[in-house]
Amino acid sequence: MKRTRTAALGLAAATAAALTPVLGQAATAADSYLQDPAGGEKAMKSMWTKDEMHKVEAQVRFHPGILYETITRPGHPAAPDYERRVADPKTLVWQPSFDFGWAVSDSTVVKKAVTVKEGRHPIAVHAVLRSADGAKALEVHEDLADRPATGRAKVPGNKRIACDTGAYTVEWSVTRKGYGTVRGSMPWNASCENHRAAFSAENGRGGKGDRGDRGGKGHGG
Repeated sequence: MKRTRTAALGLAAATAAALTPVLGQAATAADSYLQDPAGGEKAMKSMWTKDEMHKVEAQVRFHPGILYETITRPGHPAAPDYERRVADPKTLVWQPSFDFGWAVSDSTVVKKAVTVKEGRHPIAVHAVLRSADGAKALEVHEDLADRPATGRAKVPGNKRIACDTGAYTVEWSVTRKGYGTVRGSMPWNASCENHRAAFSAENGRGGKGDRGDRGGKGHGG
């Protein structure tokens, strides 16, 4: 009986090339995401209250989150008894999530000059993934009570988005209740071509003409 290496349905960690977004900001090799505003960990959009005594800063990271099923491929010619489970490019599907960051500052003496980040705050985070025709593909919202002046919150999208369904816009907001709202948006393209090409190249290592056996049906979006 052949021995088989198995891998469950999982979150893909592909090559850096496969993880580079088609549109928008750069991504890391280990975990692809788009960030608004572009930049490092401390890059933020901001707003001041009308009395210039309170400042709200925020950013969002959109994680497309690629999922796939696996198929069986023969092992290397030198070890044919060892079959392998590899990603099936035909089953690729997106499962987005959102990572919100915020910072709340309060002026202590002079407006916009001397500020502190302290205390606990009510924070509301919101995001909509909107298709090219303006329809909502998914929406998330959470009211976060009693949060520190600086913090982050991860919110799952809880919905799958089909590959190659065109261009989308991520609209987001972070609100410090009683102070104001920071808003932003960024483009995202649902093309799976980069991942598909990377997985196809990887899966072909077993030899020419190797088709393998399907390990399950693909996912819809």
